[in-house]
Amino acid sequence: MKNIIWLFLFSLLFLISCAPPTGENKPTMSEENTTEKNQPPAPYALAIHGGAGTILKENLSDEKEAAIRTVLDQALETGRSILEKGGTSMDAVEQTIMVLENSEYFNAAKGAVFNYEGKNEMDASFMEGKTQNAGAIGGVSNIKNPIRLARAVLEQSHHVLLTGKGAETFAEEVGIEIVDPSYFRTEDRWESLQRAKDKEAKSGFKFDQGEDFKYGTVGCAALDRQGNLAAGTSTGGMTNKRYNRIGDSPIIGAGTYANNTTCAISSTGHGEFFMRYVVAYDIHARMAYGNESFQEAANQVIMNTLKEKGGTGGIIGVDKYGNIAMPFNTPGMYRGYVKPDEKAIHIYGADTEK
Repeated sequence: MKNIIWLFLFSLLFLISCAPPTGENKPTMSEENTTEKNQPPAPYALAIHGGAGTILKENLSDEKEAAIRTVLDQALETGRSILEKGGTSMDAVEQTIMVLENSEYFNAAKGAVFNYEGKNEMDASFMEGKTQNAGAIGGVSNIKNPIRLARAVLEQSHHVLLTGKGAETFAEEVGIEIVDPSYFRTEDRWESLQRAKDKEAKSGFKFDQGEDFKYGTVGCAALDRQGNLAAGTSTGGMTNKRYNRIGDSPIIGAGTYANNTTCAISSTGHGEFFMRYVVAYDIHARMAYGNESFQEAANQVIMNTLKEKGGTGGIIGVDKYGNIAMPFNTPGMYRGYVKPDEKAIHIYGADTEK
């Protein structure tokens, strides 16, 4: 009898120790699509983000929320149309991100934030999963769609990262559309800069962002019918940034990563932390060398590794089977995904989502 009791207690303790941990803003059931690793891949899949940060329902009017959802939906449908017809993941990523870049609601291209000098400095990166070729640009001020230039660096140069005037010269040489810097000015972003400067002056602390310190980066990851992955990221950086600061968005392995053996990822958040902990690559590595599922790896890095060090933000991505992961450790993240028979758009944390 004693042996039976001890066996029961041991079994109970084992079950408790195996229970999954809880964590804030883990994906809802509709967002978590991890299955067995021997599953057949989905025909195609695509995920997007429009930035993570203090995105709260009470801070968005119904009209603005509806407008943002409309753009997110347009971006998803742009990618779906390309992939449905057998187009490449690279084309889907580029065209999808361009929809977000052309909207003033996101901190990329048209909606880019201002630096301390009142200028717009934009960064972007692009990576394809078949060969891990990559291209990135940083600190450009007159490129209408930075994601196009990042792809051009990938396909038409021998380099990975070009910055500043050199990147802009390369854009002219390869025919990327150039605009006057005034194209990027929006009053909302200008007012955000003034509030950040006022708060900085009152606090005496450089780079004090206050409520305007939002992570409005945009990004996309996709799997096409040929089984190829790709990812891209585009941003205007930090409001009130100094010294030609460049964040994680154009850094391969931090802001963007794609490898056909595992996954494709685009990051959004406090870039300094994403660079220090090579967030996108770390998720890939956990899958490649630690045999973790995409969801497990993404949750571990965003909800534990990053958060424990004070880093805030999230990622969106697609693995080689078409599973989607979109964890974040901030109050909200503009995000969505599409598959042949599925589509979802979310803005707030899982517990406050409609």
